[in-house]
Amino acid sequence: LPAAVGFLAVSSVITMSAPFFLGRDHRPVGTLPDTGAVDCVKRLCNLSSASRLQGRRENNAHFWQLPAQRQRIVNRLRASLFSSVLRQEVAFFDKTRTGELINRLSSDTALLGRSVTENLSDGLRAGAQASVGIGMMFFVSPHLATFVLSVVPPISILAVIYGRYLRKLTKLTQDSLAQATQLAEERIGNIRTVRAFGKEMTEIEKYTSKVDFVMQLARKEAIARAGFFGATGLSGNLIVLSVLYKGGLLMGSAHMTVGELSSFLMYAFWVGLSIGGLSSFYSELMKGLGAGGRLWELLERKPGLPFDEGLTLNEKSFQGALEFKNVHFTYPARPEVPIFQDFSLSIPSGSVTALVGPSGSGKSTVVSLLLRLYDPLSGTISLDGRDIRQLNPVWLRSKIGTVSQEPILFSCSIAENIAYGAEDPSAVTAAQVEKVAEVANATAFIRSFPQGFSTMVGEKGVLLSGGQKQRIAIARALLKNPKILLLDEATSALDAENEYLVQEALDRLMEGRTVLIIAHRLSTIKNADRVAVLDRGKIIECGNHDELLAKPDGIYRKLMNKQSFVS
Repeated sequence: LPAAVGFLAVSSVITMSAPFFLGRDHRPVGTLPDTGAVDCVKRLCNLSSASRLQGRRENNAHFWQLPAQRQRIVNRLRASLFSSVLRQEVAFFDKTRTGELINRLSSDTALLGRSVTENLSDGLRAGAQASVGIGMMFFVSPHLATFVLSVVPPISILAVIYGRYLRKLTKLTQDSLAQATQLAEERIGNIRTVRAFGKEMTEIEKYTSKVDFVMQLARKEAIARAGFFGATGLSGNLIVLSVLYKGGLLMGSAHMTVGELSSFLMYAFWVGLSIGGLSSFYSELMKGLGAGGRLWELLERKPGLPFDEGLTLNEKSFQGALEFKNVHFTYPARPEVPIFQDFSLSIPSGSVTALVGPSGSGKSTVVSLLLRLYDPLSGTISLDGRDIRQLNPVWLRSKIGTVSQEPILFSCSIAENIAYGAEDPSAVTAAQVEKVAEVANATAFIRSFPQGFSTMVGEKGVLLSGGQKQRIAIARALLKNPKILLLDEATSALDAENEYLVQEALDRLMEGRTVLIIAHRLSTIKNADRVAVLDRGKIIECGNHDELLAKPDGIYRKLMNKQSFVS
């Protein structure tokens, strides 16, 4: 960037030097001999041509530098923004749409990048030339310069009003564009649901209405831009006309020479052009600031939860005992709906605990709190007696493996999805991937694919069945080798054959670990060391399957009688 600015400075100096040399002739009009006038014109043309050629060379070098600088700035901005977004707490994503963030990463960064490179360069050039030109106009003729530049203050006031309006309009345009992007991203990502309900035309109409609104805002911007540029263009023309009128009068009264008037006229011409350049610069700068407003908010936003700071427990003495004590919690996006009220649960190290309860009672929330995706409003969640709020979240999650009811896979190969569970996926060997796939009962179906472990799974694993995705998720958790395992209804949506294969893989995965199972399958509950019954934000009953079933008026027995569990 300094090199580009240097080329710009040299180019501008050369450009503005020609009128100065033109004004070196101080003889009044009518005193130049014919041959002297011809020689003067030749010298001026030669000097002007040489200076313009040199200026063009520096200008070309300046523009050669800028595209690379712009891309470098945009890349850094996108990397910083992506890093900032990924460090935010999960509650941030509950309130912020994915399409909006994607639009910030793509459209807004590109617009801001242009504003601080090519546009900034044009603005610096125009500003430098306008400043030099105005200064030289006062140097040549203060009286004429004062008369001519009286048009500038009204234009400055108009520019301030226009800039504020354009900045507000650009922010609204980018927000509307983000909404359109969000709609497109969500509908395309769920095209199977859209197709199943035959809502293609409805979604097309929704998206069209979104982009039509963006077009309406663009029209408003075009009208404001036309008015502003028309006013600034008129001011430039008025400057030149004023010079011709007033300068002609001064030259006729012998108060100016031919050279002074010519020099002044050229400087006035450059000032007029520079005002137009400054207008364009100011317009683009306001657009960049409007687009950059949300970018700065995201870049400067501090995560609500720590990202990678805090204590770590000694690996040798680490046991994996978990305990909830008097926990109260509501989701930040729904603070009026309490989830847990005085929730307490102890999960001993190396035990298998099943958590059961009616739908919506908060079972999956337990997993979110253990992963510290959220913090409780009050109460404590401890690991080996240490409050997890004191622990490093990255270290904590490295010790916890999860397998959910609907595991999400990335749109890459099966091998890459399994390796994702490792601390360093790039260091995982093919033998390691195949070993955990074997334990997860996934090898048979993987090898049945023509490309084997290199088979692409599609977006979110859409090209695989539910049972296949579950077994890949189990293999991914196995490769992580966690001390604590959280199973969130991992077999509830599977048929009998897939359930048997997945359950067999889960049994292998659970060996020697602290396990919390959110279960709907009776077979899973029977095999658990302890069963905790969750209802209305509290643990109502706790014990093994037989003990709880023996209580005639117990909640657990009522759940069984209602056939809430699949046998």
